[in-house]
Amino acid sequence: MSDRLSPLDSSFLALEEAATPMHTGSVMVFDAPAEGFDHDRLVGIIERRIAYVPRYRQRVRFVPGRIANPVWVDDERFDVTYHVRRSALPRPGGDEQLEELIARIQPRPLDRSRPLWEVYLVEGLADDRFAIITKTHQALVDGVHAVDIAHLILEDSQTPSSESIDDTWRPSREPSLTELVVSALADSVRTPSQVVDTVQSGITDVKATTGRLLGAAGAMVSTLARASASPAPTSPLNVTVGRSRRFVMVGTDLDDHKKIRSRLTKGAFADDVTINDVVLAAVTGAFRTWLMTRGESVHGGTTVRAMVPVSVHGDDSELSPGRQLAACFVDLPVGEPGASMRLHQIAFAMRQQMEAGRAVDADTLSGLGGFAPPTMHTLAARLGGAMSRRLYNVAVTNVPGPQHPLYVAGAQMASTYPVMPLGQSKALSIGVTSYDGGVYYGLYADRDALPDVDVLGQSIVDALQELLEAPRSRAR
Repeated sequence: MSDRLSPLDSSFLALEEAATPMHTGSVMVFDAPAEGFDHDRLVGIIERRIAYVPRYRQRVRFVPGRIANPVWVDDERFDVTYHVRRSALPRPGGDEQLEELIARIQPRPLDRSRPLWEVYLVEGLADDRFAIITKTHQALVDGVHAVDIAHLILEDSQTPSSESIDDTWRPSREPSLTELVVSALADSVRTPSQVVDTVQSGITDVKATTGRLLGAAGAMVSTLARASASPAPTSPLNVTVGRSRRFVMVGTDLDDHKKIRSRLTKGAFADDVTINDVVLAAVTGAFRTWLMTRGESVHGGTTVRAMVPVSVHGDDSELSPGRQLAACFVDLPVGEPGASMRLHQIAFAMRQQMEAGRAVDADTLSGLGGFAPPTMHTLAARLGGAMSRRLYNVAVTNVPGPQHPLYVAGAQMASTYPVMPLGQSKALSIGVTSYDGGVYYGLYADRDALPDVDVLGQSIVDALQELLEAPRSRAR
C-alpha cells in the first residue's frame, strides 16, 4: 500500500492557508555557458534526477472522512513539463525585476492534485545570466524520502553527468476510496499505539503525543517551555499576513564576515564568536536602522526575538554543512548602540543556550520529522511552523553551503538566495546561505506590512560596514 504521511507532514497540509502557503523556495542565478541553456535542457536534467527520488512523481490523496493521515500515491498523469516552467524578463533584466518576479511566483499555492513542487527557468537577465526558481512543499521534503529539488539540480563538476533516463517507471494504480478506508483501518489495527490524527477536527491524542515528545525530544520541550515563559516583544513584524509578497536579495562577501569575526574577537573571546553570530549582528543592526527610519521607539531595552536554527559542526570548520541542527531563541539587542557590543551580546546569548543544553540536535529532530543536511532550510521552516506564533518575532535561518562552485549543465551558479515561507502573523522571514565566497540573504516579506523591506536589505549592507569599522570593545 502507499506510504502514509507522518503526523508532522500532515499538519503542514492541514494548517496551510491561502495567505501562508507552506512551501520553501530558492533562487539560483547562473552565468550562461558558451553553448547556451534552455528550457528543454532543464526539463531533461530534472527528468533524469527525479528518477532516483520517486516522491517527486507522487501526489497526496486524502482518506475519506479524514480518519487517518493522507497517503502518497503515484501520479498516473505525471507530466514533468507541467512542473518545469519557463519565464522571462524584458532584456536586460536586472535584480529588481527578478525580485519582483520571485515575489509574484512564490506565494502562489502549489497544486495539491499534482506532485507538490515547481521549477521556473527565468531568461533575459542582464550580463548573460539566467535564474532557476524552485518551490517545494514542506510535506514533501522530509529528509528521508525526498530532498529539496534545488539540490537535485546542482552538481559539483562543470562537465555534465551522463546518466541515462530511467524510462522503466510506470505509475502504480491509485487506490480507490474503499481501498483508502480499508488501508487506514488496517493500519490502526496493526499499530494501535500510534496517534491517529483527526486532522479535520484538529484533535490528537495529547497524552501519547506528549509522551513521544518527552521521550524523543525533551530538549525541544525544554526550549519551548523557556521561550513560552517570556513571550516575544511587540513588533511591527507581527501583523496579519496577506497573500502578496516582496522579496529582496542581498549579496555580501564571506571575507567581510570573517574579518569582522577576527578583528572584533581577538584574545579570550575569539573562539566564542561564530560567522553565524556575525550574520545575526548584521541583521540586528539592520533592524535598528529600519525601525528608526519608521519612527519606531528604539531604546536601550529594545529587542527583536529571532528563532535561529543553526548548524552545529563536529570540527572547527564553519563552512561545511554540519550533521546537526540547533534551534535557539535569541533576543537581538536592537537597542544597543555599539556595533561590536551587539556582536558580543549575541555571541554570549547563543553560547549560553548551547552550553545549557537548550539546543535541539539532529537525532532529536530526525525522530520527529526527518532530517538530512541538504534540506536544512526546509527543516528550519518545518521547525518554525510547528511553534507558537507568540514565541518569536522573526525566523533567521543560516545554512552554510559549499565553498566551491556548483553547476547545472556546465553553467556555473553565481549566487543563491533562500526563500523561507511566512507563518501566521510573521510578516518577514530571513534566509541566509553561504556559497563559494559569498553570503546571500533572502528577505521575504508581506507586501503591505513591509513596503520598505528594501530599506532593511540595504541596512544589512550598512550594518556589515559598521561592524567592519567598529572600534573593538570588551565583551561584558
